Amino acid sequence: MVKLAQSISSGLAIIAGHTYRVGQVGSFVRIPLGYQDLFGVVAEVGANAAPEDAGVKEVDTGRWMRVELAGEAIGERFERGLSQHPNIHDSVHIVTEADLRRIYGGDEDDQIAIGTLSSAENIVVRLSLDALVTRHSAILGSTGAGKSTTVASIVRSIVAPSDAKGSKGARVLLLDIHGEYSSALSDLAKVFSATPQPGEEPLYVPYWALEAGELLDFVTGPLNDNQLTAITDKIQEMKGESLANSSLAGLDLQSLTVDSPVPFSLRQLWYDLTDFETATFSGPQRDTPCLETPGDAQTLTAPRYQPHAMGSAGPFLNSAARGIRRQLNLLRSRLLDRRYDFILHPGPWEPELDGTTSEDLDTLLEGWLGHDRPLTVLDLSGVPSSVLVRLIGSILRIVYEALYWSREKTEGGVLRPLLIVMEEAHRYVSPESGNVAAEVVKRIAKEGRKYGVGAMLVSQRPAEIDETVLSQCGTLIALRLSNPTDRGRVKGALPDNLSGLMDLLPVLRTGEAIIAGEAARLPVRTRIFLPAAEHQPRSSDPKVSAAWKTRRLAEGYDRVVASWRAQRTTAVVNDVQIPRSPVTDESVPE
Repeated sequence: MVKLAQSISSGLAIIAGHTYRVGQVGSFVRIPLGYQDLFGVVAEVGANAAPEDAGVKEVDTGRWMRVELAGEAIGERFERGLSQHPNIHDSVHIVTEADLRRIYGGDEDDQIAIGTLSSAENIVVRLSLDALVTRHSAILGSTGAGKSTTVASIVRSIVAPSDAKGSKGARVLLLDIHGEYSSALSDLAKVFSATPQPGEEPLYVPYWALEAGELLDFVTGPLNDNQLTAITDKIQEMKGESLANSSLAGLDLQSLTVDSPVPFSLRQLWYDLTDFETATFSGPQRDTPCLETPGDAQTLTAPRYQPHAMGSAGPFLNSAARGIRRQLNLLRSRLLDRRYDFILHPGPWEPELDGTTSEDLDTLLEGWLGHDRPLTVLDLSGVPSSVLVRLIGSILRIVYEALYWSREKTEGGVLRPLLIVMEEAHRYVSPESGNVAAEVVKRIAKEGRKYGVGAMLVSQRPAEIDETVLSQCGTLIALRLSNPTDRGRVKGALPDNLSGLMDLLPVLRTGEAIIAGEAARLPVRTRIFLPAAEHQPRSSDPKVSAAWKTRRLAEGYDRVVASWRAQRTTAVVNDVQIPRSPVTDESVPE
């Protein structure tokens, strides 16, 4: 507890021509102890901060502050943590700009500049890049508080800051749910999209790299144990045949499992199982197939058998059928639905009927993680909501498993770490989600530090993020939060006891954040750098007053319906072809 001196009871102090406000929640104080200076953060001010044994008169006439000690400095070197504690009646000083430069003025190699102090905008706030990535982080704030801009600003500060000291060899993977970052970071990133625009690469996620249970849950729906066994046994058989036809490095038949990332054809799986389920037989032993037309796996045309008949003459149904015709119909429907081409028809990674593919997973990972740019943006805005969470889980699993098992190699996460930025994290990391995405994120949060995989969660509803995951985020960047439940979750996740500081969350300005945790030297209220207009995400609010004052132009709602039907914002009704020919200057005679 610190008591304010009567000489500055006005709350203002002038030092070296600068005016300082004293006793503000979130401001810093300095306690000199010999050759050392202890630094603390004002967490609470007023009667609530007074000692319990203080009388009413003393509380009324004095001003009390509760200070949380956070670090110490010897000379010009500041460190978190304390080697000693102050005594009763030790003097407490205002932290001036010179002191702030001792704390935040360090320019070590692992420091990145992300903004300025709200109380002193000429003091740059820096975060430890090592702690920000390996100890995980979370950017939390209500809609309109500046989350997207903060993400873009921090990513740009990491890989391409204005002082040209960025991490050119960085490896950042950003999951863009709403398509906000493609244009904002296009100069730094390679963009993959399910609905690619000019300059973007198509996004493919091979279905055969997914776990069998997750894949079947999507393409066949719920299965009982007998049905699941029938289909997974067939998948295991087909993967074994594919492996026998073309060997894969690091895998043999003895170590093959149904979840091994080995190509197999879903078309052939559908055809073989449909043929087995619908077959009819005749003859004394009921073993002669009554096939009329063979069908075609490539075109998903089912084989046709003679209908079964009652009595002893036949034809007879296949008594070994597993009753999965409804599930097979759903599988065929999924394969024919063009919205799912990015996962069920993954371009050069789509297997032929015999399981062979043009490309393997090494080229997929090289495209995502091994290109010459420090940032990869996966634009998922064109992905149907029914498969979005499953797709995110698949991407995270492929990336994490690859880096986990390659941790002894130069491409692995230990020697070249990866930061995964997860937008709208509450959609797939909620406590009751129980999906593969939540499981992978939990695994990254718990053990990713050891294998060079860091997570940055971005969410407007921290109360809906699994508490285990949020507690593993060593650095919290909290923007304006109005919901009391969300603020309570942030308070509970803070590594420092700064509940008073968190009371400022509802009144923070747009783009202003309270940063606390491993990467910050001290818990601090910061104005995040605002990127240039051309580098800001497409997440700003529409200008209602300006739009409604403008006279309406000619509108074509046929274009609206075309985009709706195409599930693509750039769809057109009439594809206008403009003939273009080169123009040459002809010399004019004098």
